[in-house]
Formats: sequence, C-alpha cells, structure tokens
Amino acid sequence: MQLSDITPLVLTFNEAANIDRTLARLTWANRVVVVDSFSTDETVDICRRYTNVHLVQRRFDDHTSQWNFGLDAVESSWVLSLDADYALSDELIAELQQPPSGSADGYYARFNYCVFGRRLRGSLYPPRVVLFRRDRCRYVQDGHTQRLELAGEPGWLDGTIDHDDRKPLDRWFADQLRYSAQEARHLTATPASQLNRVDRLRRAVVLAPPLVFAYALVGQRLVLDAWPGWYYTLQRTFAELLLSLRLVEARLRR
Repeated sequence: MQLSDITPLVLTFNEAANIDRTLARLTWANRVVVVDSFSTDETVDICRRYTNVHLVQRRFDDHTSQWNFGLDAVESSWVLSLDADYALSDELIAELQQPPSGSADGYYARFNYCVFGRRLRGSLYPPRVVLFRRDRCRYVQDGHTQRLELAGEPGWLDGTIDHDDRKPLDRWFADQLRYSAQEARHLTATPASQLNRVDRLRRAVVLAPPLVFAYALVGQRLVLDAWPGWYYTLQRTFAELLLSLRLVEARLRR
C-alpha cells in the first residue's frame, strides 16, 4: 500500500460546523471523495475551497446506500472512511505516510472523543474499521447505523482520530429522535439470540440508562473532565433514555 493508493471518503449534510477541520487534515491525499446529501448551509462552499476534493451529491435515503455510493466513486484500491466530524491526528497522518505492510483487508482506528475541541479521557465510542480495501468490503445496514462487512482479518492502526462534532444541540436532538426510532425497530425485530450482550441489555429497558450514566461518569472517569465530561455523559444518558422510551412505547402498542 502506498499513500497514493488511499482515498478518503466523507459523507456530509449540513456539516459547516465540522467539515473544514476534517478536510484540513486530508490535504496529503491526491483525491478526497465527498458525498453530500444536498446541504443547505455552507458545507458545499467549504468543500470546494479544497482543490483535492471531488464532490458528488446524492439524495439521502439511508447511510448504507450513501456509503456504498461513495465507494463506487472511489478509484483507488484503499478507502479511508471518515465521518464529517473526524480529524486525523498527527500520529495517524504520519502512519499513513508509511502504510502498514501486512496482509489485512482493513484496519481499526481508535478515537479521542472531543467536546468543543477538548479531548475527553474516555468515551463510549468504539473503535471502527476506517481503512480498508475497496474491493473486499461493503456496507450493510445494522440498526440505525451501518456496518462494514470485512472479507478478511482486520489489523490495527496506532494513530488515533478526534471525533469532534460541533453542530448545534438542536441538531443533535433531531438526530437522536431519528436514531432511536430506527434502533428500537432493530432491537424489537431481532431475536435475542442474535443480539450482542450490550444490545440485550439495552432491550431490557430499565438498566441501560443508569448504567450508561455510571459507566461514563465513573468508569470512564469523565467526572474529572469537568463540564465537557458532564456534557458527554448527559448526552449519552439522554440517548439511552430516549431509546428506552421507544422500546416501552413498542411494548405498550403491542
């Protein structure tokens, strides 16, 4: 793998609060593919300031279809799949300049969760495969989000990525309303035997919100991060409460 073999792929919709920071960390790439869902803010204008950005637009239906559409627009053999609020660390950029020489078809990256630019000492945000061979992977729907199906064994990147979403809180609430409805449908329609341990716990309704609160604040030591730690903890607790409400509503309707 060479650096020229890697194309960053980014999805956007009204990401003016984030996309400039993301693209500023991708100037090393010959070509960056941005799939925009017809943003109504300054997102497109910001993208067009970068000469290495190839912008395409597609009406949004679901994340899986949007990501796979983006994969079809990539011409290189490797894809670096990024959300519009991700910023590569200096360490990861340096690592990509000497890409892994192993036989893995994809590589996991770890994340630093940030609140208004401040890194938290922990989070509930899991590692994910961000670097992978384009012809060996495809996205499939998994609950409210998408999952990358990796053909072979994964490897790990040492460098990290900052997850730093600075969109307004109103947008976050609107997204959570949509995500919770999709996740509730997924959890109620999937047999318990096919759910992982975390999802089985979430489907139990009453345990997940207080456990998330305690795990984030104490287990991840976010209480030591002052207001940013509280902000993230309350966000995650609210998201679990909203999902619990959706699940209770589904039970009552049945």
